Amino acid sequence: MPTPPLITVVDDDESVRESLPDLLREFGFESLTFASAEEFLASKSIADTSCLVLDVAMPGMTGPDLQRELTLRDQNVPIVFITAQRDAAVRLRLIAQGAVDCLFKPFEPTDLLQALNTALRAS
Repeated sequence: MPTPPLITVVDDDESVRESLPDLLREFGFESLTFASAEEFLASKSIADTSCLVLDVAMPGMTGPDLQRELTLRDQNVPIVFITAQRDAAVRLRLIAQGAVDCLFKPFEPTDLLQALNTALRAS
């Protein structure tokens, strides 16, 4: 039986870090969570991550900052951004910069699943 894809969640919101792993498990994925971009970068999980679910606005290094850092490190990890900022311009900019999608919180589980499937097909 093949190992399920690893979806890594980076979000400073504890409720997101607590709820998303259950949903991801229901979808058949493995998951890890990190409270900050810095914590994720310090981990050994980058190479194992099939897709990153990444909050846009976090203290310290933001989601887009992490996206740029991964690019600088030649780490091609598909990213699905999530954000509470309902700004279509931000969404379009993030997708133009290479994100698979940007979902506005709260999002529908089916929208996340669709974005993850798109990311995994592209990787």
